[in-house]
Amino acid sequence: MRLPGVSAILLWSVLSVQAQPPQAATAGPVGEWLVAKKIARIKIANCDDRLWGVVAWETQPGVDSKNPDSRLRDRPTLGMPILLGMRQTSANKWEGQIYNSQDGRTYSASISMRDENTLQVQGCVLAVLCGGENWTRVEEQEPQPQKQPPAKRRGGEQTSDSDKICASIPGAAGPAH
Repeated sequence: MRLPGVSAILLWSVLSVQAQPPQAATAGPVGEWLVAKKIARIKIANCDDRLWGVVAWETQPGVDSKNPDSRLRDRPTLGMPILLGMRQTSANKWEGQIYNSQDGRTYSASISMRDENTLQVQGCVLAVLCGGENWTRVEEQEPQPQKQPPAKRRGGEQTSDSDKICASIPGAAGPAH
């Protein structure tokens, strides 16, 4: 026995599902983030399938005075890597290390997207004493006029922020494409 009303409802359901645009995937952690205390922005780049984050902006210029390597204690914190070699371990989680310039120590860390504009950052000591905070995505801004032309790669292409970040980190390969 056929039920014409049921067939019409099924057909309408299939057509309405197919007509809907696909849902946008949640943006990943690559980009610029404002830390919880709003004193710095961290620019995250994908360097050969590992995420690295460097200080891209800070309210007060500083130096890495607590670094255990005395040769690095005068380096500026601006441009300093703090998220180190984060490898994706699941659909929404990356694990690696985080450097804390306030005490000069490196900790095991993980990052995960809470939503499109919130990155949860967690650091742990001995895998049991953990603390964390949420970072907020910084909206893309119009590029500011540059005083000098951007650096170029071989072949004449301009160098991106990710290229610059990956090139500045010892041991990090080039950007993932």
